[in-house]
Amino acid sequence: MKTRYLLAAAALAAVFGPAQAQTKWDLPTAYPAGNFHTENIQQFADEVDKATGGKLKIVVHANASLFKAPEIKRAVQGGQAQVGEILLVNFSNEDPLYELDGLPFLATSYGDALKLYKASRKAVEDRLANQGMTLLFSVPWPPQGIYSKKPLTSMADMKGLKFRSYSPATARIAELVGAQPVTIQAAEIPQALATGVMESMISSGATGYDSKIFEHVKNFYDTQAWLPKNAVIANKKALDALDKASRDALLKAAAAAEPRGWKVSEDKTTWYLEQLRKNGMSIAKPSADLTTGFKKVGDQMLADWLKKSGADGKTVVDAYKKM
Repeated sequence: MKTRYLLAAAALAAVFGPAQAQTKWDLPTAYPAGNFHTENIQQFADEVDKATGGKLKIVVHANASLFKAPEIKRAVQGGQAQVGEILLVNFSNEDPLYELDGLPFLATSYGDALKLYKASRKAVEDRLANQGMTLLFSVPWPPQGIYSKKPLTSMADMKGLKFRSYSPATARIAELVGAQPVTIQAAEIPQALATGVMESMISSGATGYDSKIFEHVKNFYDTQAWLPKNAVIANKKALDALDKASRDALLKAAAAAEPRGWKVSEDKTTWYLEQLRKNGMSIAKPSADLTTGFKKVGDQMLADWLKKSGADGKTVVDAYKKM
């Protein structure tokens, strides 16, 4: 009888043991499931699941369904979510290094953006580590352009526009061009446009397409101002608590997700603009006056940033310019 009991217990352990041993991580992101960033993250999560034999399960929560964009970093830092995706420039008030890839006209191509990333990655990793987090991978958005309900032919046309601000950098741009900054997160863009809360923004073709901006806005100016990056970050305690095999699988999947994401971002840049055009938008290069004006804005913001970031910032920018 005792032997039969032990065999039954062993059988139950074999059935329920793996389920009990499974580790579940939540990964909040602010963007729709169909966005290329989210698709890349879902593939990352699927690869971790496969590599660990289901031992580590990462559940992706898209479109700000678990936490809103400004809340995700704090959620990961505090352990409410084990991993999450953030837009680095959103947190420039915490540290100037997070703002670097949001400075207009510092890096305006994928090649330059990659150089800037290489020059700054160690500094960003150190900042995150000091806050109890680990950078897993980072992927850029397509180059940023200006969306506007009304045509823009000069910098004077920017004055008074209700201009979407989603970070300190974009709020500063609004201030420098004489626009009126309004804080709008990506998931709120359609409603803000429909209700007249905003009239213009600087963002990528991807965000414009995802938010169906063409239903409200007909003008896009391809300024290629900068390529801000999203970062997928993990809570360091949660990462360290994983067994070595699961942690190695996670880091391997992250190492694959980064170059894959960069390639998809670049490949889809033209596609996004084509979709905007197909939906009735005018896609144009900015006028000489707009180009000159935005270059002045970029120069001013870089000078301001170097003052804020001090020796660390100068070291990163000098390293970038030497590449």
